[in-house]
Amino acid sequence: MAERILISPVTRIEGHAKISIYVDDAARVASAQFHVVEFRGFEKICEGRPFSEMPALMARICGICPVSHILSSAKACDALLGVEVPPTAVLLRKLMNYAQILQSHALSFFHLSAPDLLLGFDSEPARRNIFGLLEHDPGFARRGIRLRKFGQRIIELLGGKRIHPAWATPGGVLEPLTAAAQSEIAIGLPEAHESVRIALERMKSILDAFPEEVEHLGAFPSLFMGLVSKTGTLEYYDGEIRIMDGEGNIVADELDPKRYATFIGEAAEESSYLKFPYYKPLGYPGGIYRVGPLARLNIASSAGTPLADRELREFKQRGSGAVCQSFLYHLARLVEMLHAVERIEELLADPGITDVHVRASAGLNHHRGVGCTEAPRGILFHDYEVDDDGLMKHANLIIATGQNNLAMNRAVEQAAMHFVNPQRLTEGMLNRVEAAIRAYDPCLSCSTHALGEMPLEVVVLNRQGEVLARSLRG
Repeated sequence: MAERILISPVTRIEGHAKISIYVDDAARVASAQFHVVEFRGFEKICEGRPFSEMPALMARICGICPVSHILSSAKACDALLGVEVPPTAVLLRKLMNYAQILQSHALSFFHLSAPDLLLGFDSEPARRNIFGLLEHDPGFARRGIRLRKFGQRIIELLGGKRIHPAWATPGGVLEPLTAAAQSEIAIGLPEAHESVRIALERMKSILDAFPEEVEHLGAFPSLFMGLVSKTGTLEYYDGEIRIMDGEGNIVADELDPKRYATFIGEAAEESSYLKFPYYKPLGYPGGIYRVGPLARLNIASSAGTPLADRELREFKQRGSGAVCQSFLYHLARLVEMLHAVERIEELLADPGITDVHVRASAGLNHHRGVGCTEAPRGILFHDYEVDDDGLMKHANLIIATGQNNLAMNRAVEQAAMHFVNPQRLTEGMLNRVEAAIRAYDPCLSCSTHALGEMPLEVVVLNRQGEVLARSLRG
């Protein structure tokens, strides 16, 4: 057996994972793997429950992006009812989804990634977190905290609470938007605009300081998948699926999300509890594709809002064909945050946003329903099958992080082969390998994030399994 460098746990991500770096006889990195080491089993938990409970239950999958699961679940239930959701309910669902994109991206950028970007990948681990960032640049860090709070407040005003709001329901939503809530959201928009613009300019100004990271933390061609509107603009709630290759060519377009099983396959590996979705026409593992902010900006012809349109045009110039550098997920999130703020402003101005007709009623009319939305981390599918009594027989959930699994493994291997020297390990080398994962902002257990102070153990073994070196952090 080759020597193995074990990074366990991976820090500043949602959930529990480890990374194995395998070393050959010449003491060089030969390969690396990303392992997700927890199992929750929500698909089995659903079985036997009334489908009407699914949106509230599915919200419990994630404490950071519950809205994404609520909306995809509600859309699957809409399909089971066979109803047309009232227009105002659609507007409100979209409003909550943009708030979800805003608050989740703010958490990823300011809390989890900015410590690396502003304090340095080689900075002291105990300081490389949001508290260290508050000490280093309190004004910038507080903007990030307030920006996330603004997104969460919109969710709370709509759904009654910031986390797990049982609000979207089969046929629409439970409560309309009040005039007071509409006014409060409008008051917070100018600061949100300003904070996003400051963060976006800051990110663009420091990118040149990370040439190696840009080129070696997951820079490779792949497919990119996501939703677009009928005119090709960014879309997070409705739309059709578009797939693009690494050269910027559209491989497939106008795909119906309800028919996802005809072009998305799911594989499993013994090394991880996380599934490995792939694009069926190219097989496994050749059908590697990426989802989320980087994919969405690649496949979209335009953003559909003026400020984000300008940023999107500039973003696309960073690639020859598609933008293939995973490090640029961080920049893509900021462009999406700008777009989300613009869309929130537009939705608030819609005359129908405060209409009180927000739910359509019906009984069970179909035995299968598929719901699809764009979560912060990428396209999300909920596929439900029920019996004649409306009890869940089967659920299949295809989570964005799983769809990035093949890409994350490739990114980890590329980062390890470039940055890690097994003969003189440093914490900064291993942090860069972790950063290849953090670029994707994965959601593993959908629980809490670490702050960079979790205990980290690095162990080097020889071929006989004997410990050659051990390093502890935290």
